[in-house]
Amino acid sequence: MFAQFLTDHLLAPKYLLWMWQGFQVTLLLTLLVAVLSTLFGLILAGARSSTQRVFWLPAAAYTSLFRNTPLLVQLLFWYFGLPSLFPEGVMAWLNADHVLSVAGLFSVRWPSFEMLAALCGMVCYSTAYLSEEIRSGIRGVLLSQSIAGAALGLTRVQVLRFIVLPQAVRIALPSLLGQYMNILKNTSLTMGIGLAELSYTSRQVESETFLAFQAFAVATFLYIAAVAVIESVGYYQLHAGPARYAKGGRG
Repeated sequence: MFAQFLTDHLLAPKYLLWMWQGFQVTLLLTLLVAVLSTLFGLILAGARSSTQRVFWLPAAAYTSLFRNTPLLVQLLFWYFGLPSLFPEGVMAWLNADHVLSVAGLFSVRWPSFEMLAALCGMVCYSTAYLSEEIRSGIRGVLLSQSIAGAALGLTRVQVLRFIVLPQAVRIALPSLLGQYMNILKNTSLTMGIGLAELSYTSRQVESETFLAFQAFAVATFLYIAAVAVIESVGYYQLHAGPARYAKGGRG
């Protein structure tokens, strides 16, 4: 009777494996989006902080466009709208199975079109938010820092790169961590374009087993665990890291 209860109320290993594979897709997408959005966000924040209209105006227009459009709409555009403009044969090539060999040492499988569309949509969306957080950090850096850099003979770009941005990122780190958590949670919207991430596989498991509570409870646990890791890393960077640096400086 107990064995029958477990069979009826717990997810079979096959379904747990499905969800674990979906979770891996979620983590990979989160990592790629976080890295690329941060790099592009630094560039966009620098452009927004420029005094030259040719730089800050397009950057402001980009930020306004992507911050004021729902992410799901953007994902649908990348998946359904933009491909309709591609020349014939391009979509067939993108959907084909490609394997890239790197120097003959190992092979990398070409990502699915769902992954590419999700990556493009989420990077464009998240860059707009991360750039604003970084720009807030830039505004928190004392003007005297830039003046001192200019007095040393550094150009505007060098002052921004070597003096302002490192301090700005440090100031904006708590907000950036919040955005990284949002990126993780926003990956669930990619199920709308068929990407087999955690939310998508959870729905698949629920549809096949009718164990809705169990399927979504496992998904919830995995999301919470991933967010907890981001929070732990952020806590270390905000507290333990500076404390260790100060201890080393006193020594």
